Amino acid sequence: MRDKLKVANKRFNSRLIVGTGKYNSMAECAKAVKISGADIVTVAVRRVNISDKKKPLLMDYIDPKKITYLPNTAGCFTSEDALRTLRLAREIGGWKLVKLEVLGDKKNLFPDMVETLKSTEILSKEGFKVMVYCNDDPLMAKKLENVGASAIMPLAAPIGSGLGILNQINIKIIRNQTKLPLIIDAGLGQASDATIAMELGCDGVLVNTAIAKAKKPYDMALAFKNAVIAGRQSYLSGRIDKVLLGRPSSPTKGII
Repeated sequence: MRDKLKVANKRFNSRLIVGTGKYNSMAECAKAVKISGADIVTVAVRRVNISDKKKPLLMDYIDPKKITYLPNTAGCFTSEDALRTLRLAREIGGWKLVKLEVLGDKKNLFPDMVETLKSTEILSKEGFKVMVYCNDDPLMAKKLENVGASAIMPLAAPIGSGLGILNQINIKIIRNQTKLPLIIDAGLGQASDATIAMELGCDGVLVNTAIAKAKKPYDMALAFKNAVIAGRQSYLSGRIDKVLLGRPSSPTKGII
């Protein structure tokens, strides 16, 4: 019970965060979220209807009183657009815990870290609790921490690629240098990727495409739920040291 995800002084039972895009319907999304056990869902403010009552509302399917909504700036390519989007989210729903992403180009969807760093500092000064999508550069992660980020969210691989964690070394370095929540964001493809992230010491993972576009989204949602739990338990258990030679698993003394 004490081992909960903590972000901006809020505690969450699940260390799995689920996106709400790319599903075939809001009903499918809601069911997948429920099966995943996630306490937080990300919502693209520019793409998902959360206020026009004449159209289907995500809130009709996922209760914001039971699940924490995390507004994000998906689709923003400048600091100005990102700032405007999150300020709008605050006006609509009072949200201050937000996910910032400022993309550099439409092809690769890598973060523009100059714009991201600038936006993080501005939003933090305005009272937002900013969870920041970023590259896996330890130096840039430290700069984000220094300007007030509430969580560091490095990509595992390009958004939606399903390639898994491509640079475990950098993730380890970021883990060792920060006390902020470290959450892998983007690029996971299967449940084992989430387990690896957790075993590296990450505090959580964010998954959208890997669940939403799986052949069986509900089964994949459950797989990610279990993978995060297993990975966290493995990390806390303390793995054995790696050695180059074999070591006998039975006693070498007292052999008959």
